[in-house]
Amino acid sequence: MAPRPQDTQATFCATLVDEWARCGVVHAVASPGSRSTPLALALAAEARIELHVHHDERSAGFLALGLALGCGEPTVVLTTSGTGAVELHPAVVEADLAAVPLLVCTADRPPELLDVAAPQAIDQTHLFGRSPRWFHAPGVADEAGRPRWRAMAARAYAEAAGPRPGPVHLNLAFREPLVGSAGALPPARPGSSAGWAWRPPVPAPSDPVLSVPEDLAGRRGVFVAGGGSGAGHQLHRLAEALGWPVLASPQAPVWAVPGAAIPAADALLRVPSLADELRPEVVVRLGGPLASRVVGEWLAASGAPEVVVAGPGVWVDPHGTATVILPTAPDEQLRVWTSQLTGVAPVEAGAWRAAWTEAGGAAAAAVATTLAAETAPSEPGLAQAVVDAMADGSHLVVSSSMPIRDLEWYTRPATSLTVHANRGANGIDGVVSTAVGVACSTGAPTVLLIGDVAFLHDSNGLLGAAARHLQLAVVVIDNDGGGIFSFLPQAEAVDTARFEQLYGTPHGLDLAALATAYGATARRVEAEADLRPALEAAWREGGVHVLVVRTDRAENLDLHRRLNAAVAAALAR
Repeated sequence: MAPRPQDTQATFCATLVDEWARCGVVHAVASPGSRSTPLALALAAEARIELHVHHDERSAGFLALGLALGCGEPTVVLTTSGTGAVELHPAVVEADLAAVPLLVCTADRPPELLDVAAPQAIDQTHLFGRSPRWFHAPGVADEAGRPRWRAMAARAYAEAAGPRPGPVHLNLAFREPLVGSAGALPPARPGSSAGWAWRPPVPAPSDPVLSVPEDLAGRRGVFVAGGGSGAGHQLHRLAEALGWPVLASPQAPVWAVPGAAIPAADALLRVPSLADELRPEVVVRLGGPLASRVVGEWLAASGAPEVVVAGPGVWVDPHGTATVILPTAPDEQLRVWTSQLTGVAPVEAGAWRAAWTEAGGAAAAAVATTLAAETAPSEPGLAQAVVDAMADGSHLVVSSSMPIRDLEWYTRPATSLTVHANRGANGIDGVVSTAVGVACSTGAPTVLLIGDVAFLHDSNGLLGAAARHLQLAVVVIDNDGGGIFSFLPQAEAVDTARFEQLYGTPHGLDLAALATAYGATARRVEAEADLRPALEAAWREGGVHVLVVRTDRAENLDLHRRLNAAVAAALAR
């Protein structure tokens, strides 16, 4: 007898899940819904994959993104049809631009229910535009397609995993009845149990376009390292051999290598005389860009040829100044370059790098002295306090807007930590969910540094988080509105009332009470010195802790100006 249609659907879904588990998938996220039942039941029945359920589809997408960031494997995220599927779009966009592997599965109505005003039936074909690495809509599963089920699942994994990771969108139509019993699965493909057969190799430069002895050595150069810039210790070794400075974002592994990156680069390059004196002859970018607009504009204005190493399919050239784009994974390019260091001496006998190091040290000292004189909690001071409190092996998730900038501009890490930030699209939505995902997949102590508006954007990320057995501390900088807008021309060009209405946007909410409503342990931290003990207590107790620290937007703007002035004065001396 032929299997019942609902049993064929169940077997199809069980086959997808089995193949993904064989390839290496370890996490999946699902939001409640009816049409997604066949795949939801298959995921729930698979012991090799941990299933996380989240009520809010938008937060579910970012939870999956955080899980993928933490474990390095494609994570499945599943929604029902209709607007529930649309809610995944922000996370899909971020996964595309930040190269995070996601297997995005949207349930859909069968063909006969489309374009006839059936409920929850929208056009889901290419719903996420050009963001996915691959889109596939196999239609309602039938026995004729059985021989190709595993190949489809394996291709979805391979497309998501690399060589440039990202989201894959499977739009899966299911026909009622939706609950069936899975039968025997199609035979496993030979060699697929470890997933190696479907993990594409990272392209290697067989004939390097640029070599260290011929193209880089002996020139005043600068390394600019962003997210995805490759092994930090390898870059540090290369920079020391060439005698070059490294300007790094916190997401760059080299940022956490002691003495590797120049601190307070944003502040020191605001000094015109020094910015001119330190003008490079060549710039090598690895990974994504820095948050600092000052650094970016200084590099663009330098006139130096730029070499960009960002990986296959990535074009990092926001100012249109790149002269060479190497489509090589930064890790592999660093491996090739560090193999060419024999006989290479630092440029100008190390004086070029020493000038940068001395300027960075003076700038960092001026920042530390200025912050130490503050009597109330400050946003740059809180960023440094968070970094100081973190132990080796911990994870820090940083929101866009001011937190990532304060971290990049003013902090110096003393421990080996991993920094995550949704800087693909630079948005502030989904940040809480991303941090929950990182904490879930790593099992390590995790801190989220976030502003109040970003926290409100994704407070639903705390749904169910208290029951997930995490070590997650959320530090919310509460300045009652959008602090970054105070730094923009609108702050002076628009009258105060209109500015507050459109940009300042005070919310007046008790964020600790809001966090408590989600089941988190929440409290206000009144003094900057109390933050570290509060974080240490949170990690000892376990669970989700939300620490709210009040700051003032006007005072924050004034402090940033005083910090930059202090750096300028120190460099003048």
